Amino acid sequence: MGYTVLIPQDIVEEGKKYLRDRGYTIKMGSGATVEAIKKDVVDCDAILARTAPFPREVIEAAPRLKVIGRHGVGVDNIDVEACTERGIWVTYAPESNASSVAEYTIGMIVALARNFVRGDKATRSNDWEFRNRVKGSDLAGKTLGVIGAGRVGSLVAKKARFGLEMEILAYDPYIKEIKGLPEATLVSELEHVFRTADFVSLHLPATKETRGLIGKKYFDLMKPTAYLINAARGDVVVEKDLYEALKAGRIAGAGLDVFDPEPPKPDNPLFTLENVILSPHNAALTTECMTRMALHAAMGIDDVLSGRRPKWPVNEPKRK
Repeated sequence: MGYTVLIPQDIVEEGKKYLRDRGYTIKMGSGATVEAIKKDVVDCDAILARTAPFPREVIEAAPRLKVIGRHGVGVDNIDVEACTERGIWVTYAPESNASSVAEYTIGMIVALARNFVRGDKATRSNDWEFRNRVKGSDLAGKTLGVIGAGRVGSLVAKKARFGLEMEILAYDPYIKEIKGLPEATLVSELEHVFRTADFVSLHLPATKETRGLIGKKYFDLMKPTAYLINAARGDVVVEKDLYEALKAGRIAGAGLDVFDPEPPKPDNPLFTLENVILSPHNAALTTECMTRMALHAAMGIDDVLSGRRPKWPVNEPKRK
């Protein structure tokens, strides 16, 4: 009997072709809700998962399920504990999006420093005097604080240092150095980064320890000329505190690709502010990255269903 892979949310053709070429049957889902996935997954051996929720009740509705291959890096939408208990592998694609998100982050730093969005709006409104009222800032010599120096954070640090000549401060309790970047200063206190940096860029996963971590306490430490960038997860930041800091001018601005919740509500007060640049959680959604994420998720599924240990495991499932 062949294996069936459920894809609740569509992916690029390269990922589907990879699975078909190896003999798998693809079942496109009827929806991305919990109820739809519970119905669709009953006869499936694998799930290629994007952003839809996969709580315990989905896992328990899938008697044949052997692996969930995550199309991306974050697995906060998957009940990994439930998968582990039931002997189900969870794989992800950690090598797929780092460069894309790092490039986005550098772009956001430049856009904030040079007031790109406000300048565009002023020019379209024939407000030529904007150029004399609002000055940007150079980045050479400025300090970038990187919170979380894993694959993405370390790449951001390198691009900022070697491309923009920025000074690098990094906080990450799990590493002792950023390989290939001896110029970076790793610090042991999160407060030091927020107090010192001209730009603070968040690259934290959403965990029990990090959800709601970045709030008023840290915004109050920042320079009034400093900026926050978040292309990680929305719920690591207390949005209400960030809004208040931005509105009061306690910090200069922010660049946000992620929100809590997602999608953000239409009346999100951040939408009313001119000193924040927003994007719809698309830092990784380049053509090239979407292909890598689809292929790497498919490869994880193929590894497990072919009897191999996956290259990019999230968990160590219990043996059935």
